[in-house]
Amino acid sequence: MRTHKIITTTFGIGYISRGGGTVAAIFLVLCWYAVGVALPQNYMAQLALTLFITLLGIWSAGKVEAEWGKDSSKVVIDEVAGMCVSLLFLPVTWQVCLVSLILFRFFDILKPLFIRKTENLPGGWGVMMDDVLSGVYANIIASTLIFFKVL
Repeated sequence: MRTHKIITTTFGIGYISRGGGTVAAIFLVLCWYAVGVALPQNYMAQLALTLFITLLGIWSAGKVEAEWGKDSSKVVIDEVAGMCVSLLFLPVTWQVCLVSLILFRFFDILKPLFIRKTENLPGGWGVMMDDVLSGVYANIIASTLIFFKVL
């Protein structure tokens, strides 16, 4: 159980009483940016990492649910996975990272466009899929802004 708690809290970030999800999303953006600047962009590695974090989050969130309850605020691995989806296949610039973060948090907090319905999925799926879908919407908008050279 300890391993699942470390995973779902993203190394303890989830224990922050207020804003843990935002802190976890910012943590991911900073790591993504640092790696993206230091190494050549590798879309397959990004995709593999995103899938790994998402599947690990589904598994671990389902495990801690028995002790912490449905979608505990301590679970922030979902924000990390959703932020990965937000940045997936996009150029790694500080502007893209910032806009993707803002868009992701907008969709994650307000949960429009069927996002809220995904919370009804069982176990870790319900915890993770609202953030993954928020990331998809953020990525679509960021990609559109890049395509039209607004970003």
